[in-house]
Amino acid sequence: MPPAEIHTVRATATPPAPRAPWRRATAWLTVLPARVRGWFPDREFFMRAQGQVRFIRVSGRVQMGVAGVVVLALLLWLAAMATMLTGQILAARHAAALRQREMAVSEAERHITATRNGVAGTLQDLERRQEMIETLVKGQLGDLPAADASAAPEAKPLSFNMPPAGNPMAAGIDRLAMRQAAFVARLTQYADARAMQAETAIRRVGLNPAQVAPLRGTAASRRAMGGPLIALGGNDPALARLGQSMARLTALEQGLARLPHALPASADFISSGFGYRADPFTGGGAFHPGLDFKGPTGAPIFAAAQGVVSFAGVRSGYGNCVEVDHGHGLVTRYAHMSRIEARPGERVAPGVEIGRIGSTGRSTGPHLHFEVRINDRPVDPRPFLETLPDVFKEAGHGGH
Repeated sequence: MPPAEIHTVRATATPPAPRAPWRRATAWLTVLPARVRGWFPDREFFMRAQGQVRFIRVSGRVQMGVAGVVVLALLLWLAAMATMLTGQILAARHAAALRQREMAVSEAERHITATRNGVAGTLQDLERRQEMIETLVKGQLGDLPAADASAAPEAKPLSFNMPPAGNPMAAGIDRLAMRQAAFVARLTQYADARAMQAETAIRRVGLNPAQVAPLRGTAASRRAMGGPLIALGGNDPALARLGQSMARLTALEQGLARLPHALPASADFISSGFGYRADPFTGGGAFHPGLDFKGPTGAPIFAAAQGVVSFAGVRSGYGNCVEVDHGHGLVTRYAHMSRIEARPGERVAPGVEIGRIGSTGRSTGPHLHFEVRINDRPVDPRPFLETLPDVFKEAGHGGH
């Protein structure tokens, strides 16, 4: 028989199933009291005093009570500290929020104040500017012609202190500024047109406008000038351009007003012209430096332009004579008077009587000898008297 086979079977231990978490917690709570009691075993203390030994026994329960009281006191202290800390944090947050609200209120007040100041400053700028423009118009140009929309120049907004965009008045102020800019552009255009007319008139009588009417700012024009500073409007280009146009117009029209343009006498006719002629005394050729206006003795003689009387007396060959200085080397001379009615230094306007027609000096009969001199050089008066009156009438000066 074959030997019997012996099989050894090893018993395999089955691992215990893992406990659920709640079971572990329950087991821990079950053993916790036992562990805590293990921390506080009964204790005995002995004391020796005066040869006697005494034993003091402190049970675990007493120890646990004392420890509980200490832990409770510690927890109460921690709770009080946490409450105080929480209160301080909340108080700090409340104070910070209060400060932020105060800052917001202060910022709002500053914004309102700045807005009010900005609007007030803007209105003041516009009012000052409008005052200046109206002064220029009334003092120098008079009434403007009716607006021509097709010829109106393009206007850019003038620079000024504009209030913040959120301000309810900003839109209205902006519209006012645009209207003002359009008016300034129109005013500049009108001043340039009038200045061109004056310059053309000066050239038509053969004179250089730069000599007759030097612009302000040159060395000659700065003599004997002064007065308070009334700014034209800061550094705005449109206002600066207007100022230049007005200065040019003023200089040209003042220069034009000083040119002879009013008839010096109500003469029947001109008896002798400017230039070479036969001398009435010798019959030979001679140069006649002016115009002779025939008229009755005692007829009035008028200043031909505004100026200052520089001479009133007797000159050789001229008899009773008056000379009027019109500035920049321009002088008019009135001769052969029967009577002088002007004094040296007197300011006269065109059409003002300065004497009477006569026949004093080198004269063959009652008449007015009238000369126009530039830098003491006689020029023909006829172009002045024939051209300029029409220019002044077109400009609305009524011939004066």
